[in-house]
Amino acid sequence: MRRPLMSNRLLRRATVLALVALLAACAPLPPRNPLATWVPSPNHDIRRPVLIVLHYTNQHSVQESLDTLRTKNSGGPVSSHYLIGADGHIYQLVSDQLRAWHGGPGHWGTITDINSASIGIELDNDGATPFAQAQIDSLLRLLADLTERLHIPRTQIVGHEDFAPARKDDPGPLFPWPQLAAAGFGRWPQGVLVDPPAGFDPWMALAVIGYPLDDRAAAVRAFHHHFRGMDGDQLDAQDLRILGNLVQQIESEGGG
Repeated sequence: MRRPLMSNRLLRRATVLALVALLAACAPLPPRNPLATWVPSPNHDIRRPVLIVLHYTNQHSVQESLDTLRTKNSGGPVSSHYLIGADGHIYQLVSDQLRAWHGGPGHWGTITDINSASIGIELDNDGATPFAQAQIDSLLRLLADLTERLHIPRTQIVGHEDFAPARKDDPGPLFPWPQLAAAGFGRWPQGVLVDPPAGFDPWMALAVIGYPLDDRAAAVRAFHHHFRGMDGDQLDAQDLRILGNLVQQIESEGGG
């Protein structure tokens, strides 16, 4: 009586092994150049982003933004890794390991190819409306996940306009950077702000923080949006105090 039972077990096991082998055979192989002999090395890694870029969609709905980020457009195809609705729902459109098309030309410090080095997050917002709290709550959860899982420094969170100030103005002066700072995300002035020492160069300070200076007025506008929630392209005494404080932080981190 046991022989048929044992045979059935062996048959089931053989069937499972055959299915596993079939699935393995059907799995896609890494791209290989037919001109070369494949001699694989284990010494490689996936793309590791070091920056998170925040945007607003400047559109009328999540669905419109999803359509824009997944199709060809008059200005060319665009995408982002994530989109967060005003209701707080998080959508992922591109894998973290892949290069989304969200940044375009610009640079932040020594990073000159933003798309290759960053995670892009779009926020469903028209740029003229305060950001919904449910949306910011979801953004904070997503930032906590990304910075921990991908080992991105918490200070390395910027707006689109920060690295492309002559072209972009998102996420704009209404974005609640202080709320992100209170949760430990982004670079933000700390402690008591004091006048910088004599000879302090605010333009060098902006460059140290990361801002491109090709268009200095645009860089100041982006700085004002980010750190003061206001417009304007002229530096004042409070700007110098903030810049001095931020540069001190960077220097205390050893240039990080």
